[in-house]
Amino acid sequence: MAETREHSEGAGPFTTRVTWRPEGGGIAVWESRLARKRARLTVHAEGDTGPRPRAADSLSVARARRLNTIAAAAFTVGGALFALGAGLAQFGPGDITSAWIYFSGGLCFNTGGYASLLQAINTPHRDSRTGRLATRRWRWWSYEPARIDWLSTFVLFAGTLVFGINLVGSLLHGLSTQQVNRLIWAPDMVGCALFLISGHLALVEVCHGRPRLLVRDLGWWIVAVNQLGSILFMASAVTAFVRPSTGALVSVAVTNWGTLLGAACFSAGGVLQYYERP
Repeated sequence: MAETREHSEGAGPFTTRVTWRPEGGGIAVWESRLARKRARLTVHAEGDTGPRPRAADSLSVARARRLNTIAAAAFTVGGALFALGAGLAQFGPGDITSAWIYFSGGLCFNTGGYASLLQAINTPHRDSRTGRLATRRWRWWSYEPARIDWLSTFVLFAGTLVFGINLVGSLLHGLSTQQVNRLIWAPDMVGCALFLISGHLALVEVCHGRPRLLVRDLGWWIVAVNQLGSILFMASAVTAFVRPSTGALVSVAVTNWGTLLGAACFSAGGVLQYYERP
């Protein structure tokens, strides 16, 4: 029997959930985040009283678990380092110590961003005929902007790379006010904007195009906490602009506290992400 697609959900050009009848009978439900993070879909067999998860093969499951662990650990440690750096900047000895701590946290964010992208690139694909997930050939890179999971993780990874420019700039000495705003503040703003875009796409993915509260969905909590962190990062970035007239930041306190609380959100999101695994 050929596949009968009953329903597709998503937003705009993106599909986040598909329900169809495979050859073996019953109803299969594929969800973008579930397939990527947990390497599984859901099957409602004839006569079943509830849904049954159907995992991909052992290779796909092992890949998803390994990449999820790397990303979760990287964001947990990276967020903790950013929070520590902001705390020292607010209460501690000086800027140079915080700058190196921020730089170390940035490397962790780079790692977590790329691991998240690799998870999207190597998500097992849906076999419409059998109602199962099939293994993809391992790839280190792909270009699939029509997939919301790929686009969200790519924008996230790009944001971590842009933050790298900001963090390297913060290690330089003797910069003029214009150079500080160009090399440190501007990349910070761009990176925060990319984080917000990535978080919005992730919310669209987990909510299937309809913004809503999903308090029993771990994936929703992870995305929501991270998006809150992105908002706090943006508040921090806006107030980190150096006024040419005075050479001072718009608000040192908001910059430091926004970074600290935003980083704490990402660290908490990393801890939660560890449990969103196959």
